[in-house]
Amino acid sequence: MPALSLVVCLHNEREELQRLLQQSSGCYDDLVVIHDGPDTTGARAVVEGAGGRFFERPREYQEEPHWPFAWGQAAHDWILRLDADEFPSGEMKAWLARFRAWPEPGPEISGYNCIWPFWNGRRAVSKRWPSGRFFLFHRRRVRFFGLTHQEPIADGKREPLEVVLHHQPKRKSYGFGNILFRKQGRLWNEYIARSLQGKPTDLCCWRWDSGAWPGFWEQIRQRPFRTALARFGMQPLRTMRDQWQRERRILPVAAINGSLQQAMICLAFWRLRRQCRRRAQAERRPAND
Repeated sequence: MPALSLVVCLHNEREELQRLLQQSSGCYDDLVVIHDGPDTTGARAVVEGAGGRFFERPREYQEEPHWPFAWGQAAHDWILRLDADEFPSGEMKAWLARFRAWPEPGPEISGYNCIWPFWNGRRAVSKRWPSGRFFLFHRRRVRFFGLTHQEPIADGKREPLEVVLHHQPKRKSYGFGNILFRKQGRLWNEYIARSLQGKPTDLCCWRWDSGAWPGFWEQIRQRPFRTALARFGMQPLRTMRDQWQRERRILPVAAINGSLQQAMICLAFWRLRRQCRRRAQAERRPAND
């Protein structure tokens, strides 16, 4: 029977963490919580009160760089990866109870996807879309490099499940404001742009030893403008098709969300690369004179 480690990375989200632990009670066997930077809200007391282990790490303004450390601290190989502003639905809790009672899944199974409805700040705006949130995986069957928005890369199958993971932050979980005006979003784009100037092995890694970027990121490195146009032009159409198949309706703003985000990342990379090239040219100029 597989045992689960609930692993959470957060920054000053004490209230959300309390909700998550309350709603996920009985769903896991081990709790590891990583705090991004100093804990100023008392999250440690919440975690230790729930029998978990709490770690403060250097401030990164994101969770992905902490994942390799967090997974290494887990007591069990099966990682339940939830954010502080998420919590399992009733059907997910029931499925997790069954999963923990089943025999160990075969080695061809790396993990499981769930439904992750978009949230407008007051209610979920979808029921069965999007459906690719990689929430549970075996840590010896995934690889990872600590780049913002990068998911664990499965060695084997990711089994789709028709169960919901609620994502209910205090703000909207999607929309133009998140992409264009949110300070955290701009910081993430800049971090990705800087990271793409180097190699994935320069980042915190989990079972990842290749200096080559996967194609999704390499396309940005090679052709940032073309990639921005292609993703902004085609991705919304594919997303709306998926929305219709899953929901039987179209959510235009939600459909554009991911493609706009990708376009902003491409532009951030292009600007930084141009700055680096100009700086290098300026440093060489005195020697040529």
